[in-house]
Amino acid sequence: MRVLFAGSPEIAVPALEAIAARHELVGVLTNPPSAKGRGLCFSCTPVAGAAAALGAPVLSPERLGPAEREAVAALRPELLAVFAYGRIFGPKFMALFPHGGVNAHPSLLPRWRGCAPIPYAILNRDPVSGVCVQRVAPRMDSGDILARREMPLDGRETTESLSAASAAVGAELLLEAIAAIEAGTAVGEPQDEAAATYCAALSKDSGLVDWSAPALDVDARVRAFHPWPGAYTGLGGERLAILATTPYPDEPGRAESGTVLAVDKSKGIMVQTGQGLVAVSRLQLRGKKPMDFKDFANGARGLVGTRLDAPPTSAAR
Repeated sequence: MRVLFAGSPEIAVPALEAIAARHELVGVLTNPPSAKGRGLCFSCTPVAGAAAALGAPVLSPERLGPAEREAVAALRPELLAVFAYGRIFGPKFMALFPHGGVNAHPSLLPRWRGCAPIPYAILNRDPVSGVCVQRVAPRMDSGDILARREMPLDGRETTESLSAASAAVGAELLLEAIAAIEAGTAVGEPQDEAAATYCAALSKDSGLVDWSAPALDVDARVRAFHPWPGAYTGLGGERLAILATTPYPDEPGRAESGTVLAVDKSKGIMVQTGQGLVAVSRLQLRGKKPMDFKDFANGARGLVGTRLDAPPTSAAR
């Protein structure tokens, strides 16, 4: 099968490599280079880097207009395979693919349609997540399901770890779906529109910790926003990144939410929440290196009794 692959972030790389090993990869469609880091240097997407290593033609247009459709048509693709490309494909573009398109999405559709399904599954403490491969449809993540695999969650996943697991599963399911299309045996299951839920895009400020929330919710926020945009709070007017926590929802509290109650040598820095305690085990002050809680506590005088709160706007960014 002659396949054009569309994707951009790291989660899509295993699928790209799997398809290239099994099918004729005629080209790769990815987002344009973007400015990153303090120096705002332009860098290509992870998918573009992987495609270059495979020797595949890379297309990274700002839009999918007539000129871009002509470039894709010249590659003579039969099928479009998508994983985290982030754009809706119009009918003129999809007409270039005799076998249509398939899209891997890291959620159990129709739950968490949209661009941030993994953080939302963790944030909402879903007991199970998964990956679906759907037919590319005019509306976002609404196509018929061709393949699905559930992934039970144990409540300790981060977006980083669940993304890595979903990347591997997505690659396998895309190969299964493409094989079924090639054999003429693919059967799609329509989604239940009444059960659809949606996730919004995350921003740099999404990770602000609300210490008045229950301990389980605070811990879920830390895990959902690792590594990006990162959970954070304020300490003495400075931004403090919260990198790893453990919840203790049944521990009684006697202080205002956000108050540092103690430094437990085996658990971490114990912080009062709206219901229970959270042990912070790894954290990072703005401009400093990440630190284990013991090293951090040793250098932070008067930490116990301090109340963590939102940092000033200038320190939050």
